[in-house]
Amino acid sequence: MRIDQLYCYPVKSLKGIALNQTQIYPHGLAWDRRWMWVDQRQRFVTQRQLPMLATVDVALTDEALVLSHPNVAPCYVPLASPTGNLRVVKVWNDDCQALPESDDVGRWLAAALGEAAEGLTLMRFATEFTRPVEAAAHTYFADGYPFLITNTASLDALNEALIAKGLTPVPMNRFRPNIVVHHTTAWEEDRWHRIVVGEVELSLCKPCQRCKITTIDQHTAAIVEAAQPLQTLLELNTQPHLKGAHFGQNATLNAGEDKTLQIGDALQVALTTHQR
Repeated sequence: MRIDQLYCYPVKSLKGIALNQTQIYPHGLAWDRRWMWVDQRQRFVTQRQLPMLATVDVALTDEALVLSHPNVAPCYVPLASPTGNLRVVKVWNDDCQALPESDDVGRWLAAALGEAAEGLTLMRFATEFTRPVEAAAHTYFADGYPFLITNTASLDALNEALIAKGLTPVPMNRFRPNIVVHHTTAWEEDRWHRIVVGEVELSLCKPCQRCKITTIDQHTAAIVEAAQPLQTLLELNTQPHLKGAHFGQNATLNAGEDKTLQIGDALQVALTTHQR
């Protein structure tokens, strides 16, 4: 087994960045989910409410977060921390401290995406604040855990089921993983307890329950086949003891803070005693 793909998502629900290598921290991969959009109630906004967020490209330079969209010129957000007052923002049921970026960034998004994006503010996680996950783990603006790990063979199995029903296969980006493992056995990740990559050790904590974002094309924001691949995942019943559709495993970092992961790195797994 080896690392097949690596992704970070600097702005929650915008496009991800494919990486050849990255540093890893307890809160996630470098720059992952450092920013997110909030509405006027200071509550997070994602593709669940605004699918067109999927059409915004993201890049990082040494000095700036760069947002791009065909409708407007690129927007450059300095990596240096903004100077505004801290605000309390909401991610699911968690209250987090964050700093607002310039109002110009919000106006840029509205110009790019139209009226539906008006009134949103880009917020940067305040790193002096800790958002706990479980035990000693914490994260920034991820839904719940600092890492999401998926398996290439599981995607192959899902796509085989979709094709058998006359439906279109889906790419891995529908599931917005951080670490994609190249493997030959589908759903084997549901039995992994730990992953070790050199000095890095990750604990797999919980199957990832999937939402409507998996139905959204991550390039065009279109929903071509309603409820897919969620409906097919439900039928595959990969987690018979849990409700909902699941794909991939949430994880936390046990060891290896500030170490580097690279595509092609070999990995080893320790299995749980639980059998699917």
